[in-house]
Amino acid sequence: MSLPTGVHLTSPIPKGAEGILSPDALAFLAVIHRTFNDRRKELLANRKKVQAELDKGKSLGFLPETAHIRQSPSWQCAPPARGLEDRRVEITGPTDRKMVINALNSGAKTFMADLEDSNSPTWSNMVLGQLNLHDAIRRQIDFETNGKQYKLVENPAVLLVRPRGWHLEESHVLIDGQPVSGSLFDFSIYFYHNAAELVKRGSGPYFYLPKMEHHLEARLWNDVFCLATSKLGLPQGTIRATVLIETLPAAFQMEEILYELKEHSAGLNCGRWDYIFSFIKTQRANKNAIMPDRSDVTMTAPFMDAYVKLLIQTCHKRKVAAMGGMAALIPIKNDPVANEAAMNKVRNDKKREVEAGHDGTWVAHPGLIPIAMEVFDNHMKGPNQYHVRREDVTVTDKQIYNPKCEGKITEGGVRGNIQAALSYCAAWIGGNGCVPINNLMEDAATAEIARVQLWQWVKYGSKTDSGKKIDAAFLQPIFSEEAAKVAQTPGIKAENVKIASEYLIGDIKSTWPADFLTSDLARHLDAEHQPSGNKSSL
Repeated sequence: MSLPTGVHLTSPIPKGAEGILSPDALAFLAVIHRTFNDRRKELLANRKKVQAELDKGKSLGFLPETAHIRQSPSWQCAPPARGLEDRRVEITGPTDRKMVINALNSGAKTFMADLEDSNSPTWSNMVLGQLNLHDAIRRQIDFETNGKQYKLVENPAVLLVRPRGWHLEESHVLIDGQPVSGSLFDFSIYFYHNAAELVKRGSGPYFYLPKMEHHLEARLWNDVFCLATSKLGLPQGTIRATVLIETLPAAFQMEEILYELKEHSAGLNCGRWDYIFSFIKTQRANKNAIMPDRSDVTMTAPFMDAYVKLLIQTCHKRKVAAMGGMAALIPIKNDPVANEAAMNKVRNDKKREVEAGHDGTWVAHPGLIPIAMEVFDNHMKGPNQYHVRREDVTVTDKQIYNPKCEGKITEGGVRGNIQAALSYCAAWIGGNGCVPINNLMEDAATAEIARVQLWQWVKYGSKTDSGKKIDAAFLQPIFSEEAAKVAQTPGIKAENVKIASEYLIGDIKSTWPADFLTSDLARHLDAEHQPSGNKSSL
């Protein structure tokens, strides 16, 4: 295959997906990369500048220079695109072929196909994931394995796609000698192949945008959308994107983010797990911001409650969806009592969301869809709750920034964090980014909370509720014990556990925690991880 000038692939195209990385698709990607990559790098540099100022004692707050945007009553976002009017239950998951079929058939209103936190970005996962989405859109994804058939239903869930965050790169594609942005790779390849086809089928290219920290990062996405639709001759506004508010800086710029994406906006989402991770990481220099056990940092914590109320108020003021967060619990087999308790937690969580004014919610497992659907059906009679304006709410910057959170640091919580971080990192290196651990569906976000909490407790000499000081000496034997257990887990390689353990121990001893474990561990990803059931229709 003759590649466009300046484009180089560092690995062979996975078998069956040659048409996904066609010369025309790569040429389209090259245009997007050359137009926007420098701006992306400037915005990432600005993140570091902001964090350095915070480390010196500066506080975050609402931006005075954009007050006119927040105060103006005259602007609104675009009306919901077809298929996005009612999003009461959304299921998420990676783009493995079988998972794509099961999610689209799940009974959820929409499926967010995840190229980010629940996906390990091996080269084959990224390219074959694109193939699976291409085939699903054209109803050509059916396959049979081990005597079992996987086939799409007649009216599957509406498809949304989450590309990787701005900070990640796709090192297998070089353009003019530079690795391409993971965000631009995921978006461009998907959009090039599928945007026109989706429009023809009465839908459209719909996205979730992760990890943003500034409204100028949303402006960059908007400019990408405008150029992409222009290049393919599609009407402006064809794209819709929901932004995950999952960083502390972004919580102060919700209206500005909606404003930047106005004609392309489909709302905001409470990305609760990444938000907790960012809340800790952003306030890493604040010794008064120490969090208790991960299980105690709930949506009723004051800073989480303030963030939710502001998001709902902001979205409904601008007539777009305010989506709730992920239910990470999964059904517990062979223990009816424990399962009922877990499902009641999910039921109560979803009831809290719908009564607060959310227009929909996330689940990670198909078994939770009936519970979430029942709660929203009972409490949300229309397709959404845009009319619930929450004008009773006043949220201050101090409420968003307030680190007060009731709870304890326990030895069980310490051990649970080590187990979750080790298990997830080892599985991720081996090509699996969505891992059930202790009846929770863990992804990169929850592993990140575990990692930064361990760092925070060591950094500030925290003690458990039994009085034991948390330092490297205290943690080392727990790491050894848990690593030995994780190494026995089917599907996890012992060498990957060793890599994960060394990485995590090194990180908790650092002056500051690493920005993202996914960036740090990318060089250890298995060279090839071939999912089953992929057959090209190209």
